[in-house]
Amino acid sequence: MAQTTEQAELPLGSVETQGTPPARERNSEPALFAGLDNIVCGDVLAVLRKIPAESVHLIVTSPPYNLDKDYDAHDDALDYSDYLAWMESVWRACLNVLVPGGRLCVNIGENKRQNITYPTFSAFIHQLVDLEMLYRGTIIWDKNSAAKHCAWGSWRRPSNPHIVPRHEYIIAFSKGQWKLEGDRGDISISTKDFITCTRSVWNMGTESKKRIGHPAPFPEALPWRLINFYTFQGMTVLDPFAGSGTVGLVAAQLGRRFILGDNSEKYCELARQRIVRKRSLGIRPRVIPVEEL
Repeated sequence: MAQTTEQAELPLGSVETQGTPPARERNSEPALFAGLDNIVCGDVLAVLRKIPAESVHLIVTSPPYNLDKDYDAHDDALDYSDYLAWMESVWRACLNVLVPGGRLCVNIGENKRQNITYPTFSAFIHQLVDLEMLYRGTIIWDKNSAAKHCAWGSWRRPSNPHIVPRHEYIIAFSKGQWKLEGDRGDISISTKDFITCTRSVWNMGTESKKRIGHPAPFPEALPWRLINFYTFQGMTVLDPFAGSGTVGLVAAQLGRRFILGDNSEKYCELARQRIVRKRSLGIRPRVIPVEEL
């Protein structure tokens, strides 16, 4: 995703400003999947194939936007048709690991200026609806970005002015049924934050790629809201394009289990270190090569 290099203040609902409920006790039963509360390093489809079917309650992810970003271990300049075909295979694999009623939330931005007539977020919606996922709606992430730009098109002339994106999208789906069952005592969202999450426009600043050490991080507030809004404590949250591990970091703070996957050893180690440094969590995730699962 696009972002500025300035560190933004976290808005309502962020981990830093709102405080979080104490993490629930970890399930005392032995984990059936070794990747639970760990980071799995490998190709995204290989990782998803290793996750047990119907074991994940929420997927929060931001796949590569195919905007030619300088990722450590990914070609972000695929032919657009190849990119969409690859993403469709990812959605099929995601559908397999979700429980009935499980949610999929995808953060995606606008396409390149030269490909603006092919909106990727719209293509993703069509792909997922074709897979019979239930479309819950689209959240507009207003990034409060005032970064300088020079892409106005025809400057001060109506002939061909450009619209410069200062937003991204979060598209939300459910698998097979609208309702996700859970215990009332495992709700962790406040009334105020619940109301905020029901609004279709979320105002959140961006995260600094320089501070995080990843070319496309999103702010902690984004998964914080989605995880609190769409899951109960103790449920499992997955990010198959984990990058710097923000989804796992936030999930652990909110008393959820997590599974992170990425094909870059560098980013997997970054995610591990970020979670370990949060000493209050008391967990030390491992980086596990997908071949070892």
